[in-house]
Amino acid sequence: MIYEEREEEIGTLVGSIMESYAAYPEIIRIGKRNHIDREAIQAAIENLRQLLFPGFFDNGSMCEYTKEFFVRDTLFALRSSLITQIERAYRHQTDEVDGEAPVRAARVTDEFLSRLTEVRRLLALDVEAAFDGDPASTSRDEIVLSYPGVYAITVYRLAHELWELGVPLIPRMMCESAHSKTGIDIHPGAAIGEYFFLDHGTGIVIGETATIGSHVKIYQGVTLGAHSTKGGRKLCGSKRHPDIEDHVTIYSGASILGGDTVIGEHSVIGSNAFITTSVPKNSRITGETVITE
Repeated sequence: MIYEEREEEIGTLVGSIMESYAAYPEIIRIGKRNHIDREAIQAAIENLRQLLFPGFFDNGSMCEYTKEFFVRDTLFALRSSLITQIERAYRHQTDEVDGEAPVRAARVTDEFLSRLTEVRRLLALDVEAAFDGDPASTSRDEIVLSYPGVYAITVYRLAHELWELGVPLIPRMMCESAHSKTGIDIHPGAAIGEYFFLDHGTGIVIGETATIGSHVKIYQGVTLGAHSTKGGRKLCGSKRHPDIEDHVTIYSGASILGGDTVIGEHSVIGSNAFITTSVPKNSRITGETVITE
């Protein structure tokens, strides 16, 4: 009797969910052969980290005699996996048969892999920025292995290259994966210069159209956001987030908003400041006070 009653209830629920499918078809992808494999994307991130920081994240088997073989094997595996996922991303975007998708995916993957040496150069400077900027750090190894800001920046720099190459979906998936792990939300479209340090990091938000210069240090809870999003989709593609020039420090809890807002070089933004207008270079912001030198 209990099972019969439950079967009837389940049958009613099935009907209700089927009606929901009909009512909201825009969030259905049944029968499509373009699903991006989230686990494959996460695996690619980890393989890329092993390439960028050799010896830190592998199983300990790499040595001076095997590192070249490791790099070669990892690149071949990454290339195959990324081509598949990027092709799926293209097909997902158009939702149509795209005979050029495999060729485009291979071309973009090869270009992305060719940029890894430059990404590694930037990450080496980011690690140095953390080591120089945090007296609590005991070594660069500690920073690479344990600092959430370095993880978030690593994933961002990889995702940004794919974003610049026009790959849909995957860059955002990568950055949101890092967001879920670290509490640091960096949009892959943001442009970030070298020697970048996120101190503590938790709660930092960096929007899509933000630009950040070199030698910038940002503390936890900082938002580089849009002044207002009430325009909704009409704002898509517009400059909505601020520009941070070189050698700026932004302390915890500060909010800097708006696409026309520029923080001039060598400025210091104090904790919990709320800024919606540009600040000249060499400024010191404490609350609502602007001190220029």
